[in-house]
Amino acid sequence: MTEFAFTCTGVRADAYAAGPTLVFRLRITATGGARVHAIALRCQIRIEPARRGYGPAEAEGLADLFGERSRWGNTLQPVQFAQVSVMVPSFTGETETDLVVPCTYDMDIAATRYFQALAEGEVPLLMLFSGTAFTGDAGFHVEPVPWDREASYRMPVAVWREMVEQHFPGCGWLRLPRDTMDELLAYRSRHALASWEATVRALLDAAAPAEPQVPSGPVRLGAILPRLTERTAP
Repeated sequence: MTEFAFTCTGVRADAYAAGPTLVFRLRITATGGARVHAIALRCQIRIEPARRGYGPAEAEGLADLFGERSRWGNTLQPVQFAQVSVMVPSFTGETETDLVVPCTYDMDIAATRYFQALAEGEVPLLMLFSGTAFTGDAGFHVEPVPWDREASYRMPVAVWREMVEQHFPGCGWLRLPRDTMDELLAYRSRHALASWEATVRALLDAAAPAEPQVPSGPVRLGAILPRLTERTAP
């Protein structure tokens, strides 16, 4: 059987994708310079949070995922990031190909919350490979890509932030139940508000506590203190 080795050589944000997308660059090596007609490759990507350190602000942002730092010895477990497939074209010996990974900015997704909590540095990833390879010089053989094929990669946090800013500059997302969204839409229509930002801002302004009224001009003592009467006078 042909032995395959996988290496991730880089990652970039796809500036032309319709949605947030990362593109990982994979190097695939077939031992002995074997002829490979194609590989139907599957890749599972996991975040390995225990393989990096965290500052106080990052630890606070990760509390909803892993709890207090004192518990991290038990809770800092791998987080599923993505599972994607790619068809690798014909090559002999070695080739490179792109692994396209669609992403989301949904903050209910554990991987997204993890990325968002990181201020800088790198994200430790583990890429697990499997699939089917079609090999052979004369005709072809069908071979499995063993389940133990894997590659480690440390993705810069800056690449994730660049990807998010390309599609949602300066914005965040909030998922709400459908009935709540219907009520918000009705409120927006009723008040002829131009955007969702204006809708939320109007609700926040309406819910804000009223500021105390400060009297204008000079304040007379009698306007503040109660007037003494014969019954209360000393």
